[in-house]
Amino acid sequence: MKTWTKRGALLGGALSFLSIAAARAQVQNPPLVRAPQQPQVFTPPPTSVVLRPDQVELLTRTLAQAPTHGFEPGDFSADAILPMLGSRDTATRQAGQAQLILNTLRYAKAVRSGRLAPDAFLGDWGLRPAAYDPGPDFMQAALQDRLGPWLDSLPPPYTGYQTLRKGLATYRDIAARGGWKPLAAGTPPLKLGAKNDPRIAALEARLAVEDPTVAVDGAPVFDEALQQALMRAQKRFGLNPDGGLGPQTLTALNVPVQRRIDQILANMERWRWLPQQLPADRIQVNIAAAVMSVFHDDAPNLTMRAVTGRPGDETPMLSSTIHSIVLNPPWNVPSSIAAKELWPKQRANPSYFANNDFVVIPTGDGGTRLQQKAGPKAALGLVKFDFNNPYGVYLHDTPSRSKFASFSRLASHGCVRLEKPIPLAKQLLAADPAWSPEVVDETIAAGKTVRAPLAQPIAVFLLYWTAYVTPDGQVNFRDDPYGWDRELVLRIAASTPGAA
Repeated sequence: MKTWTKRGALLGGALSFLSIAAARAQVQNPPLVRAPQQPQVFTPPPTSVVLRPDQVELLTRTLAQAPTHGFEPGDFSADAILPMLGSRDTATRQAGQAQLILNTLRYAKAVRSGRLAPDAFLGDWGLRPAAYDPGPDFMQAALQDRLGPWLDSLPPPYTGYQTLRKGLATYRDIAARGGWKPLAAGTPPLKLGAKNDPRIAALEARLAVEDPTVAVDGAPVFDEALQQALMRAQKRFGLNPDGGLGPQTLTALNVPVQRRIDQILANMERWRWLPQQLPADRIQVNIAAAVMSVFHDDAPNLTMRAVTGRPGDETPMLSSTIHSIVLNPPWNVPSSIAAKELWPKQRANPSYFANNDFVVIPTGDGGTRLQQKAGPKAALGLVKFDFNNPYGVYLHDTPSRSKFASFSRLASHGCVRLEKPIPLAKQLLAADPAWSPEVVDETIAAGKTVRAPLAQPIAVFLLYWTAYVTPDGQVNFRDDPYGWDRELVLRIAASTPGAA
């Protein structure tokens, strides 16, 4: 039995205090339980690969062709290290090979996933490339003697990208020859039958720069051949092909060649943001052209006009999956639209809400929100296609049909209005025997709001294409309504090493 002493009590108290503190420390910072150490596997860096002469030549040739993918000539060039690669000194030659490999890895990352850092994307650019580290793939390809196939696999594997690459070569060649001269404005606008106007010969020469089928004879007559050539150009620009040189056509023809090159470069870059393989069944919306296409087995089987966001209410780029369709949808009005557009109308006309089927719904926190009831006046029409996204946008019907007849269809608050939503709904619901076309029609006619989950959800891509190539080999251009082409080109330039 231990004898109690004051000193012992004090020491015991101190020891108890210390052990409590230690216990607390152990709870807060539990001792590390060390796992059995595994032998470390040393992975040599890609620059340690010793290249054969034929591999050096392959990488050098690939980097020399990098400008054909839209890169600047000096971005990845091996010209500066060619003397090192040919040196008789082993160390110098190895240093040259290491630099060649580094250039190749930078090129591989840029051509596969683009040149923007994640924080350089605008908020509305919701379509982002998958991260890509080319080092392991390079090492494996070198070890398996498959550098050629690996290099070939890096660019986007899509016809749209490859045809733009050819278009880039065409427009760079046009620029090297001096581009084109701007056409003078004048009255009256040129059209079929005009004669003895110096603008006719200038128009003919201008059209021939991009359209090799135009025969330049210099005759001051606006004949049928010139009208047809002008109509082809108007179609390439997405304009009304009326065959006359009006203000919109004149503006499109006077866009400088360097700006057209920049558009091609921006669109090639956006191709790199797509996954390496698109789903064979998907929906694609070209925001800039306001067109929607449904693909089945990688081929379009339904195309229609759309209405996309006006500047200031941009439709975002994104990818998602349509999981359900709402028949007879109500419209839950975004607070920004309610505050800016609808409440002022109600204050100006106290019967506006009632006349347009809007109801004010308490939110439970003392506030309110607006909802437009389903029906013939509903802004979402008869059908809404839902998919998850952080922007609150979707595809939908509309009771306002007149805009679909226009060649300029950027007029929504950001959602995508569809010209033929009922056929689309029936096609997407066809996999579910409970949703025959007759049942869809009956449900819509009944007027009740019903959500129909898709038996086979379908991928949806909202894309921004302002330059693309049609089957005839001609590059088609659209306006850059959101200024995203210019912004992307500027951000690419800012991300380039050595940029100011």
